[in-house]
Amino acid sequence: MQSQKQYKPKFSFEFYPPRTPEAVATLQSTQAALAKMNPDFFSVTYGAGGSTRDMTFETVMDIKAKTGIEAAPHISCIGSQDNEIKSLLEKYIEHGISRIVALRGDLPSGSIGYGRFHYANELVAFIREQTGDHFHIEVAAYPEFHPQASSAQSDIENFKKKIDAGADSAITQYFYNPFAYYRFVDSCEKLGVDIPIVAGIMPIITCTQLLRFSAACGAEVPRWILKRLQEFGDDRVSIRQFGIDVATELCEQLLANGVPGLHFYSMNQSVASIAICKNIGIDKKIKESAG
Repeated sequence: MQSQKQYKPKFSFEFYPPRTPEAVATLQSTQAALAKMNPDFFSVTYGAGGSTRDMTFETVMDIKAKTGIEAAPHISCIGSQDNEIKSLLEKYIEHGISRIVALRGDLPSGSIGYGRFHYANELVAFIREQTGDHFHIEVAAYPEFHPQASSAQSDIENFKKKIDAGADSAITQYFYNPFAYYRFVDSCEKLGVDIPIVAGIMPIITCTQLLRFSAACGAEVPRWILKRLQEFGDDRVSIRQFGIDVATELCEQLLANGVPGLHFYSMNQSVASIAICKNIGIDKKIKESAG
């Protein structure tokens, strides 16, 4: 991981578009609280087949207006045509957005066919073709490998295709085994990939939620974590504190080994993410830079 140490660590948080007035209020409170951590950017997810396209745009605009912090919309290409993606890119350029998270995405249930694009590298290439260097393009990385990958090597080679197509940096799926991340970065470097690969961090809020997400995305939950979570039962306070401790230790290890950044999957909540940031001293760095 030597080449990753050249980067000054960046910090960011991910949100998903709210669907109800109550959820909007919750997210606005969350983004205001997390803005005090002075992140490099916030990202906003994009539903399968573009199902939250308008809500993603509205959320990005709200974040930018109310926090002044850069907001990066996700754009997924599955189920979309090139004219739809082009129109969306033009809309973001018009509104001053300069960072995008480009993903393959999933087909919504009941859909037939992939649309114009099949893979994220095709989307990255299209964005570069249409917009040049306007956008800083983030892509996804999977230290424990994409659940649909035919092999570990093919997954890394497919990741490299996204970089060769013009991606600037990557954000990993969340993980709890830092050695999976280290090995992934080392394997990428052997293929000549030298962009920043930021580590995705998932604070543990509930056991049920964690298991559901992990089954869908292929993230491994270590047995010792599962055993501890089972001991807590329905004690949400203990689960959250345990999750904060686990994520804090993981972040400290990653930062000590030169990770170029941390991206927190906030689940539109602020308490756990803020606690982890304070534990690893991000709030002190903010005060030092302000002073």
